[in-house]
Amino acid sequence: MTISPRAPGAALHTVLLDIDGTLIDSNDAHARAWGSALAEHGYVVPFEEIRSRIGMGGDKLLPEVSGLDPDSDEAERIGEMRGEIFRRVELRGLRPTPGARALLEHLASRDLQLVVATSATADEVHALLEQAGVGDLIEAAASADDAERTKPDPDIVLAALRKVGRPASHCVMIGDTPYDVEAATRARVPIIALRCGGWTDDALSGALAVFDHPADLLARIAESPLRER
Repeated sequence: MTISPRAPGAALHTVLLDIDGTLIDSNDAHARAWGSALAEHGYVVPFEEIRSRIGMGGDKLLPEVSGLDPDSDEAERIGEMRGEIFRRVELRGLRPTPGARALLEHLASRDLQLVVATSATADEVHALLEQAGVGDLIEAAASADDAERTKPDPDIVLAALRKVGRPASHCVMIGDTPYDVEAATRARVPIIALRCGGWTDDALSGALAVFDHPADLLARIAESPLRER
């Protein structure tokens, strides 16, 4: 039986944050970029098949939709092309999720550390945060480059904890995919889920609470696991 971690209450010091789908509306864009890169290499994969796996790292997603060894040269070429397509075609048109900056400003005003824990690659993290308009509020970041295995494995969440020297019992995570929920739970970090990434409440089962988007969480923060104690 999986046991969901409890909210840290007054012990809360750090909020771990996913980026894609949580702070910026980018999940569809990532799926399109993967689809284009795969098609350029002869793999025609339906959009929904890719979209349902956004939130995983490329090391997980690519083998599932193509059957390729993630360590193969072809997988590396597809991954590199996906990154190029995303940065060149998709990134500049992306917008923050509703209330992303306002929520982070509120949390920062309470002297909570804001730390990224994302399956994105390190070279995309800065660009995504800047496009979301929140780069100046983030104290540290753990990405796919900091972990052997990406979400839903817990490695990235654990890497974020190591970067700030905090135990899981002092943290809460905010994410938008089932892979965030599983990764956080396996790292024993309680998680708040957001629907703005495109998943249902059933898919986000295991989260302490589910809100529509950052603005909804901020508006109801007094009744959330982030309420002040």
